[in-house]
Amino acid sequence: MISSVAETYQIHPQTLRLYERLGLLTPSRSEGNTRLYTDDDLQRLEVILTLTRELGVNLAGVEVILNMREKMEQLQKQVEEMIEFVHEQISPSLAGSIRNALVRVPAAKIVRTSR
Repeated sequence: MISSVAETYQIHPQTLRLYERLGLLTPSRSEGNTRLYTDDDLQRLEVILTLTRELGVNLAGVEVILNMREKMEQLQKQVEEMIEFVHEQISPSLAGSIRNALVRVPAAKIVRTSR
């Protein structure tokens, strides 16, 4: 609820309402229209407060940073999905080829140098 979140983070409830109006936070609502903050909402609030309090970023800058973070998270997810696809689709077919391409070098032929 807005009052407990405001008290916990030592901010005025109007500040939370402003963040909501600007689209920085989007808490869900109960049937009685009470704001309900999830753990994700609270983590986002902590980022907002860190940016504004400790780094002096204005709210327009906070919006840009949050949008960039979301895009980076989406890109990271896409990269992870692509890596998973490569492992599932390509790796099995190449595993035999790579194994056959490797050449064992006897330990006696390895020359070690000191620096």
